[in-house]
Order: sequence, then structure tokens, then C-alpha cells
Amino acid sequence: MAKSMGDSKLWAFLAYFLGIIGFILVLVLKKDDRFAMYHAKQSLVLFLFSIALYVIAMILTPIMFLYVFYLFWVIYILIFVFWIIGIVNAVTGKTKPLPLIGGLAEKLKF
Repeated sequence: MAKSMGDSKLWAFLAYFLGIIGFILVLVLKKDDRFAMYHAKQSLVLFLFSIALYVIAMILTPIMFLYVFYLFWVIYILIFVFWIIGIVNAVTGKTKPLPLIGGLAEKLKF
């Protein structure tokens, strides 16, 4: 059992570390592993959330001029913090949703 959980933790970590590629790998190779799939879904939502934030920032670029520089830094820091939280949860064996966006991942059906 311990080896199985270690394997699950590794796949959960890879889901975050490799982003969308990690999600696809877990979906294809470990679909029946509930722990790895939980974190793969969290990683997918984090990836989509980051894309959405970047698109919004690009749309706001002509409006905000110099403030966009600060907006991009806030986005980078927010995504990085969520990414670290996800990785820590994965390697410590926790199934805790990411702040703000984790609830969306729990609604995904794969």
C-alpha cells in the first residue's frame, strides 16, 4: 500500500510540475488512481485559470498602459503560489482544493 501511495504522490506531483502535459499523462496512464486524478484536475483548472488571467491582462494592456507591468507580476505571483500549494498538497498526500479555483476542479468528471 505504501508503494502505491508513493506512486500516486509522484503522479500527482507530475500533474502540477508538467502542467497540461502532466494532466494528460495522468488522465491516460493513471485514470483509475483517485488521488493522482484529483490533483490532475486541480492542475488542469490552475492551467486554464492562468491562461484566462493572461488573456484578461492582454485585453487590459491598451487601457492600463504602464500598470500592466504590475498586473503581470501579480498574476505570476498568484499562479506561482497556487502551483506551490498544489505541489505541497500532492507530495504530502492531501486532497485539499486550491484556493479560489479548486472547487471548479472538483466538479470535473473524467
